[in-house]
Amino acid sequence: MASTWHAAPLLGPFAPLGIVSYAVFVGLGYSYFKKQKEDLQFGVRFFLVHLVCVAVVWSINFAALHGFSFLLLSERAHIFSRAVLLAGIALAALACIPLRVWIRTVRETQLLWLYSTLTGAIAWALRSPMQSFWDTSRSAPGRILQIATFHSVKAVLCLFLPNITVDPDTFVIGTSRFSIIIAEFCSGLEGLGLVLAFTTIWLWYFRKENRFPQALLLVPCALICVWMLNILRISALVLIGNAGFGEVAMVGFHSQAGWIAFTAVAFSFSMATRKLSWVRKTPLHSSNVKPLLTGMAHSNLVPSTGIAAAINLDRLAEDRAVGGESPATGAFLVPFLAILAASFLSKAASGHFEWLYPLRFLAAAIAIWYYWPELKQIDWRFSWLAPLTGTVVFGLWLIPSFWTHRDETSQLGTALASLSAVARWSWIAFRVAAAVITVPIAEELAFRGYIARRLVNREFETVPFSSVTLLSIGLSSVVFGLFHGQQWIVGILAGLAYAALMKWKGRLGDAVIAHATSNLLLAIWVLSRGDWAQW
Repeated sequence: MASTWHAAPLLGPFAPLGIVSYAVFVGLGYSYFKKQKEDLQFGVRFFLVHLVCVAVVWSINFAALHGFSFLLLSERAHIFSRAVLLAGIALAALACIPLRVWIRTVRETQLLWLYSTLTGAIAWALRSPMQSFWDTSRSAPGRILQIATFHSVKAVLCLFLPNITVDPDTFVIGTSRFSIIIAEFCSGLEGLGLVLAFTTIWLWYFRKENRFPQALLLVPCALICVWMLNILRISALVLIGNAGFGEVAMVGFHSQAGWIAFTAVAFSFSMATRKLSWVRKTPLHSSNVKPLLTGMAHSNLVPSTGIAAAINLDRLAEDRAVGGESPATGAFLVPFLAILAASFLSKAASGHFEWLYPLRFLAAAIAIWYYWPELKQIDWRFSWLAPLTGTVVFGLWLIPSFWTHRDETSQLGTALASLSAVARWSWIAFRVAAAVITVPIAEELAFRGYIARRLVNREFETVPFSSVTLLSIGLSSVVFGLFHGQQWIVGILAGLAYAALMKWKGRLGDAVIAHATSNLLLAIWVLSRGDWAQW
């Protein structure tokens, strides 16, 4: 196996040290920060240079991964990337908080910076011992949980399969047709850790609205539920594989079912803290919920979108009754959240080929139809600049593929070729319809119509499309780009182009048509050239 240089070790031990130190500094200094109320102007110039630093590091990394072999072992390239990355982090900090405020904060909090740094150093020093603690050969708790999960899965499978094969020594369980190994990291450790973190943060954030210690009783209930769901997940994995759908079991269901279970437990826990009278002390207003959901949505794209979708759908309905966010929030967010929820389900039921992709189109179409009485009030007109902007974005989207000069083999093309003509063209029709109709509408409503204006004013409906700021355009475009995976830089540029056009013309319709044009041209490119990797 070739050794490939990548950006992961750029910061090395400085990454956990810095994260822990900053978290402790903010946590212990919370009472001080709460008293310091000052309007800080966002440093747009610092932020733009920060983006340049990110682009430089990404470019070096991208080049190293695609044929520039001298970068693989070049110490100079490694040092330069590390310096640029550190500079980018510093510039991001200065863009959010001016240097004078940083200096004043360090002075007035006295030795807090030293305590925070020492805590970070201790956390870094304990990193290796804590990781080795969970090694199966040395970890009693991890071993016990693995054994308990193994025997629990065995008990469940015995209810459905008459003859199962088990090997307690190697933790292999299954049938003659399909078997799996229940490794320690499959025994529920990750789910328990995520649920414990979620419930702790939730109860701390809403500590004024909940009764204690009653609310603490919900934490072990949530942990038990997520562990039991993990047992059902592993059991279902074996059943699906034994039924002859091994690829679906290992590719789609295996990767998505855990996050679906976590989302279900998180949603149920959040509802319990709001609905149970013996836990809730005061009514929970949407003004408190939105910041937490926003933070979750930015922390981890795949799982958090499912949580945000589940909780937001309930919150949007309640907003009409208790006030807070505008009732129109649902019209701008639900179509996009519907796409995310549908993708969750379709991926879980698919292997390498997402055969249930039409669910995304149907979910978004139903949401748009439901909210159309409110959406039709938007100015959907557009100018000739809209398709022109979309064409430019389409060109930008293809640049990375021309740069690498690679003819990528896509499993999508192979999967489509194996289908009948009717099934193949039906799937392609839904894929194109989603790309040209529902996706542009849903994404522009969410990112440009809602987020870009919500960052300007809580009452986002009062903000004209032409009044979005450079900051709101930049931040909403970054979030938009992150949803596009490896194409995140091009995604950010596309978001900036759509938002700039919307601001210039003062209409969301221009951004939607530009987006639709980009996707339509990309669809034509894929279908005409067979470049399935672009999808």
